Amino acid sequence: MILDQAHVNRIFLPATYAEGVPYELFRELRSAAPVWWVEEPAVGPWPAGPGYWAVLRHADVKHVLRSPDVFSSHLGATQIRDPDSSADLDFARTMMLNQDPPDHSRLRRIVAGAFTPRALRELAVGIEHHAAAAVREVRAQGEADIVRLVADLPVRTLACIMGVPEQDRRLLQDWANRVIGYQDADYAHSSTVDPAALTDAGRAALAHRPTTWTAPDGRPVNPRSRAALADMFAYAHALAERPRPGSMLARMREGGLGTAEFETMFFLFAVAGNETVRNALPGGLYSLLSHPEQYRLLLRWPDSAAPAAPVASVAPVASAVEEMLRYWPPVVDFRRTAAQDVELGGRRIRRGEKVVVYHASANRDETVFPDPDRFDVTRTPNDHVSFGYGPHFCVGAQLARLQMTAMLGSLLTELPELTLAPGAAPDRMVSNFQNGLKHLHVRWRPRG
Repeated sequence: MILDQAHVNRIFLPATYAEGVPYELFRELRSAAPVWWVEEPAVGPWPAGPGYWAVLRHADVKHVLRSPDVFSSHLGATQIRDPDSSADLDFARTMMLNQDPPDHSRLRRIVAGAFTPRALRELAVGIEHHAAAAVREVRAQGEADIVRLVADLPVRTLACIMGVPEQDRRLLQDWANRVIGYQDADYAHSSTVDPAALTDAGRAALAHRPTTWTAPDGRPVNPRSRAALADMFAYAHALAERPRPGSMLARMREGGLGTAEFETMFFLFAVAGNETVRNALPGGLYSLLSHPEQYRLLLRWPDSAAPAAPVASVAPVASAVEEMLRYWPPVVDFRRTAAQDVELGGRRIRRGEKVVVYHASANRDETVFPDPDRFDVTRTPNDHVSFGYGPHFCVGAQLARLQMTAMLGSLLTELPELTLAPGAAPDRMVSNFQNGLKHLHVRWRPRG
């Protein structure tokens, strides 16, 4: 099948995702070929790029992600856009996310202790408490913006893990907005904190916040550069002077990280640890409430489940969370760079070319998921790739599941007859990387 290149390029354009993930286009492309060349036209003030190979089928996505010797995270980092300078690339390469084994493995071992089963059990008590408290606080109102309702849970959880004081946790949300939402005017320059409510370290960090988002050459400042995140790193260093014992910051300092490694590790957890849950939970809830028969089935599980469905021993909320993650993946794509000439999906890829795996497409691959566009809380098996695959499988995946399970359980228990508000359309974030909602209004039968 020969498709117009401009049609194929739609999967790159951020504006496409403001209308929704282009699942029909992904299906059209998958049916014709597993790998496609995509151009990178200029987007607003952001310059055009050299283009990349888009990998769309489940098996190929897994192959790329488990083969770091061929498809490197380190060579060009993991975002579609190339870093603006060699200095930006060198800085990005110090991040665990942008490294290949064995360097990636060394950094992962330093922080993995925060996500052991024992550590997660200890965190679960606080997570369940905060999820229940957030829901109970609004249950008498009868309606709420579900994005705002759930947004504080990952921030509180991160603050606990990293040793960030309670009054500074909103800083984490602003930093995540600026980095992840840089393509969206509502998030690009996020500043929601009240300086008077911050600690001394928090207020001091604000003095390092950039005063301009335009570089001397007229191009936008790279939101992931050291210059754009000067306030975050000033705060990280101040906090690390007296880290809370046992916190992530303490682990990072004890692990012997260099200055750049420390900064990018703080960046990774402050941003990625926030956005995964903040995107997956509202989007997954929208998916659930858009299929009311699945919502009702979940409330009555397992009595109403089809007898043939092997779900009797599966925790209902946990199963629903997996389908929410498949159906609404929080991350649309990740980039790799070919470390050698290689053939993939019948395409000859040259060393140095960008290769972008589309998690959102792989999660709807009809060769893996029967009736993939159907939202089914009893789906099993559910081999989605929303947390990645291979050596870069998300180190915080179980923590994200724990938070989603706690919040979804509280919503189901405390907010009866939960529905989408009449006429409520999801307000989507403009991003070709994160699959996020900015607002989503829901209603329920209020009670005291």
